[in-house]
Amino acid sequence: MLPFAHRIKERSDGFTKRAVDVLQVNMGKYCNQACLHCHVEAGPGRKEMMTRQTVAAILSFLERTDIPTVDITGGAPELNPNFDTLVEGSARLGRHVMDRCNLTVLFEPAKEYLPEFFRRHRVELVCSLPCYTAENVDRQRGAGTFDLSIRALRRLNEWGYGMPGTGLALELVYNPVGAYLPPPQDKLEQDYRRILKEKFGIAFNRLYCLANMPITRFEKFLKLGGEYDGYIGLLESSFNAATLDKVMCRNLVSVGWDGSVYDCDFNQMLDLTLRNGKANPPKIWELSLADLVGKPIAVGNHCYGCTAGPGSSCGGALISEKDDARSKGTTKG
Repeated sequence: MLPFAHRIKERSDGFTKRAVDVLQVNMGKYCNQACLHCHVEAGPGRKEMMTRQTVAAILSFLERTDIPTVDITGGAPELNPNFDTLVEGSARLGRHVMDRCNLTVLFEPAKEYLPEFFRRHRVELVCSLPCYTAENVDRQRGAGTFDLSIRALRRLNEWGYGMPGTGLALELVYNPVGAYLPPPQDKLEQDYRRILKEKFGIAFNRLYCLANMPITRFEKFLKLGGEYDGYIGLLESSFNAATLDKVMCRNLVSVGWDGSVYDCDFNQMLDLTLRNGKANPPKIWELSLADLVGKPIAVGNHCYGCTAGPGSSCGGALISEKDDARSKGTTKG
């Protein structure tokens, strides 16, 4: 494999952090699910949880910046007792708040208030639903997950999420069940929209297609099935330089549950630190945006996962199918 760092040296004249417009906060690894593809390796047995002091430090950092969006993730971030504080504080500062929700968390004890809480703070919801069939969802996320997810989506629709004219955004996230790349996002969104409406009466705003990252838990899953080398080869052979201008690490900063700062959530899980000359990642209370903007982004071979085909980010595909077709033959490695 050609190292990704060499690939981008050939293909671009720089790979640095731009003006940061997303502060992504991982509130911890505790989750009520333990999905096969989860790069965080989250689950019910994990103890790592962001403290109230770290949340306060994040809000203090945010207040000193003009970063417009706070993207909250986990684990299941809503299970952190300081989740509400982070949402309320970010909203009070006038920032747009996103929550990456696994849907089934709405049925956890004492979490029935969440839909109203989300609506009150105009939280954008990005919800995991890796397929529109029970078989595939339950295979990836655990038995019974699909039915609970459908119940949760119906409840969110009742509160106005995904419904025309409400301004309450409800996005769904697709992940492949196996060792392959997502299909074209626009086409799959049409299928999701039709099937969920016809079978369950569910509405949503957008579908995001994300490639599975070959690290941590999914790496182990691939190796157990003898598919790791093939998947890595697929990602490398599908490299598309047209995605480099749009990958999320260019304008995002990732904060871990302990306050450590990284270029992205994937680097965080691999302990791939910021290129700031320090042996350990800086903490959010030590940082200013000047420490980031214009600095080289730390990369590794896992970055092929974000740059394969139409690309993959927390906001789904990076370029359209039409743009992807136009780029082939001139930008693909």
